[in-house]
Amino acid sequence: MSSLNKQLFLLIVFFAISGAAQKKYPELTEIVTDHARIFNQNQLTQLREKLTHFESESSNQLAVLTIPELGNETIETYANGTFNQNGLGQEGTDNGILILFSSLDREVRVEVGYGLEPYITDAVASRIIRNTMIPNFKEQRYFEGINIATDELILYLNNPEALDELKAEISAKNQKNKNIGLIFMIGFFSLFAGVGGFLFYKTYRSLIEIFRGMFIGKLSFVYGLFMIPFTVLYVLIGLVFIVVPVFVLLSFYDFDFSRYVYLLEKPNQLFWLLAPILGIAMLIALLKILLYGKEDLKISWIKSNIGYVRKTFSSSGSHSFSSGSGSSGSSGFSGGGGSSGGGGASGSW
Repeated sequence: MSSLNKQLFLLIVFFAISGAAQKKYPELTEIVTDHARIFNQNQLTQLREKLTHFESESSNQLAVLTIPELGNETIETYANGTFNQNGLGQEGTDNGILILFSSLDREVRVEVGYGLEPYITDAVASRIIRNTMIPNFKEQRYFEGINIATDELILYLNNPEALDELKAEISAKNQKNKNIGLIFMIGFFSLFAGVGGFLFYKTYRSLIEIFRGMFIGKLSFVYGLFMIPFTVLYVLIGLVFIVVPVFVLLSFYDFDFSRYVYLLEKPNQLFWLLAPILGIAMLIALLKILLYGKEDLKISWIKSNIGYVRKTFSSSGSHSFSSGSGSSGSSGFSGGGGSSGGGGASGSW
């Protein structure tokens, strides 16, 4: 074989391999392609005629593909690949829809082109799958499920009022479910925040008492400095238990968290919380001493009143200190060139 012939041969092989790679998914030559053989001839003819008429009247392209199985792919990937490889819908308007049915996998998907996503939203497609397709498929009425689903898609694309009514119904149901979920979440997080509030109250009282003990000389300055970090840690944990449920509940109302993102980007900013936590505790401790007037202000650098330490901190609930040390623990067909970006919905039965 001459050098030129070899080059031509390699070129032909290259293009053949490239073509095979590009045609990974079924080539749709009919508006309804029944590779899974779930339709009889009359059903196949009925579906093709209806969908062909719909395309000629509206220019929207609604195709059906049934396959025996998906292989190693998800139905979302398979549907999107088939849709884009065949260019369903018209180029520029991307007004195609593909219903993909996989028999052995017992899965179905409605893949929607870019141009029809504002109309056949994911919620609308999911509603059709859940309420129309799946109940029929469970009874092995495959034609009925797909046939009625195509009727609904055609209705909603041809009748904006019917589509708006369906979207309003879906929105109302979603809002009802959202409200039920919100009530449950409020109950759960109220308990969560209650635990955090109790922990914060107990440990913050301990923090105030540490400062009071240091200011009246019954708790040594060195021992107090050792106790403060452990107590502040529990105070912060209590705050987290209170704040996190609040932010979760606010998320239900599309609260704008962008102004607080910098706290996550720069965690060191959170250390500024220590200033008011410590400052307010010190101020309250001083006020208690001045208002009650039973103790004088003085500092003991090393020596602590052992009886005071045992009585005040051993049963505080957040610490367990002995007389000389402190410790803390924590728990631990032929398309028009349209494309789809993955809009639609899937279901299984």
